[in-house]
Amino acid sequence: MHIRILGAAAGGGFPQWNCNCRNCADVRQGKPGFRARTQCSLAVSANGSDWVLLNTAPDLRQQINETPELGARADGGLRNSPIKAAVLTGGDVDFIAGLLNLRELQPFTVYGSSRVLSTLNANSVFNVLNGDVVPRRELRLGQTTSIADTGLDIEAFAVPGKVALYLESGAADANYGSREGDAIGLKVTAPATGKTFFYVPGCAVVDADLAGRLSGAPLVFFDGTLYTDDEMLRQGLMKKTGQRMGHMSMSGPEGSIAAFAALGVTRKIFVHINNSNPVLDDNSSERHATEAAGWEVGCDGMEIRL
Repeated sequence: MHIRILGAAAGGGFPQWNCNCRNCADVRQGKPGFRARTQCSLAVSANGSDWVLLNTAPDLRQQINETPELGARADGGLRNSPIKAAVLTGGDVDFIAGLLNLRELQPFTVYGSSRVLSTLNANSVFNVLNGDVVPRRELRLGQTTSIADTGLDIEAFAVPGKVALYLESGAADANYGSREGDAIGLKVTAPATGKTFFYVPGCAVVDADLAGRLSGAPLVFFDGTLYTDDEMLRQGLMKKTGQRMGHMSMSGPEGSIAAFAALGVTRKIFVHINNSNPVLDDNSSERHATEAAGWEVGCDGMEIRL
C-alpha cells in the first residue's frame, strides 16, 4: 500500500489563521525546527493509481495541488481524478468540509457511519455533490466494507470520543449528545497483499476494546491533538481541556504514549496535532521524549509504503 499524509494538523491548521501563540508565531517567522501543516487527512492506494481519502480537510484543494498523484492526469481527458472514495471518521468540520472542494460532477463515493451521513444529509450545502454522481454509503460498524474499484477493504469501529462541537446538545447532557459512531477508527487492508494499518485521528481514551484491536499492528496513525490535557488552558488559548474536546493527551499515565507502551505496535505516528502542542517544535524536550518513546510526529507529505 501507498500511504501519504496530506495534512497532520488539527482543526485550524498550523499556523492557525487567527492564532499568535508561540508555536504559530515561530512557524510564521520561519524559525528552525518548525514546519507548517494543513488539517488532518490521509490518502491511501493499493496500486499507486486509484486513491482513497481518509477524511477531507478544509485544506483539501491545496493538499491535492501539492500531491501530483491526486491531480488530474494528462492522459485522462478534460476532466478526471484518481480519487475514487472519501471515508469519513467523524462529523467535525476539519473532517468533512473538504468535500465541498470535490463538487465538480466528478464521480467518487463518500463512506461514513450512519451518524456522519445523517449530518451530511441534514445540511443542504452538501447537495452540491450530486447524489447521482457521488453516492453516499454507510460504513457499518464492526463490518468490512470493500471500497469499490480500489482494491482496499475498510473496517470501521467505534472509539471513545465526542460529537462534533456544532452538534453538541448542551451542557445539560453530561455526554454532550455523543453516541456510538460519532468517532470511529478505521482498519485499512489491501486483500491482495494482506497489508493493513489503522487510522484513529480522534480518540478520548484507549479502552480495552481498542487496545485489543491495535495490539501487534504494523502501523497506527493516532490522535496527537495535545501533549498535556490542560495545555490550551495554560497557554490562554481556550477554556477547555483535551478531555472536554474528546481527545486524550500524548503524555502522562493516562496518555497515549503510556497506553501504547505494551501493545507491540511496530510503527506509531501522531496526526491531528493542535497548534498548541510543543511536539511541533523539533527541538523541544517534549518532541525528544515522544521520539524516545518510539513515536513519530506526522507532517504533511510524509509517505509510507507497506
